[in-house]
Amino acid sequence: MQETTLGVALITKNAAARLAECLQAVAFADQIVVIDGGSTDGTADIARAHGARVIEQTDWPGFGPQKNRAVEALSTSWILSIDADEIVSPELASAIRAALIAPTAEVYAVDRLSSFCGHWIHHSGWYPDWIPRLFKRGAARFSDDLVHERLVFDTPAQRLTGKLLHYSYEDFEGVLRKLDAYSTAGAQQRHAAGKRGSFGQALGRGAWAFVRTYLLRRGFLDGRAGFMIAMFNAETVYYRFLKLARLGEKARR
Repeated sequence: MQETTLGVALITKNAAARLAECLQAVAFADQIVVIDGGSTDGTADIARAHGARVIEQTDWPGFGPQKNRAVEALSTSWILSIDADEIVSPELASAIRAALIAPTAEVYAVDRLSSFCGHWIHHSGWYPDWIPRLFKRGAARFSDDLVHERLVFDTPAQRLTGKLLHYSYEDFEGVLRKLDAYSTAGAQQRHAAGKRGSFGQALGRGAWAFVRTYLLRRGFLDGRAGFMIAMFNAETVYYRFLKLARLGEKARR
């Protein structure tokens, strides 16, 4: 019988802010692999100090392919994929260990609770947020998407108790950086798929993103943070389609 082992897969770039706490929370794992995209803030040193194997991969292929690199670099029978701004709570750590002692599924989903500029978000389409992250080797892989990648698998995912605490946006400057990065990656992905954008589409899609987040997904119950998230979603979509239109114009020239 094959020994049950757990590996943790992360991808990083200038992720020093929460990385030590992130890695301390998964110290019970047999292996930790960090694929680093060329950090300049000491991320690699922090990872090594916490027992992780660091692999430098600066030819950025997108979130999905980079995460698959981390998975493939592990030799364990089970893989837990987390981000450097996510902390496995003690309750979730216990649930993971229990699941691996007597597995009843090949894929497990975790309950992620995210914060926005210091506020834990319980609505706005952010929560509940059950995401598959723990899986048996060979049972799942990440999609090849440049952004908003997802875990692809065939069998049903079971849910684990405990929280995965996600410090997604620590400050307003981080919000603006991600807005620019996500809108650019989203435009590039759609352009590669043959899609086109326009100013009218950007306005319409952006307005709908706000309404969906703030009203339909009850973002107003998250107070000021909910309004900010709705605006963030609206602006991300707005600029995504403006950038998509720009890419189309360049391609036609």
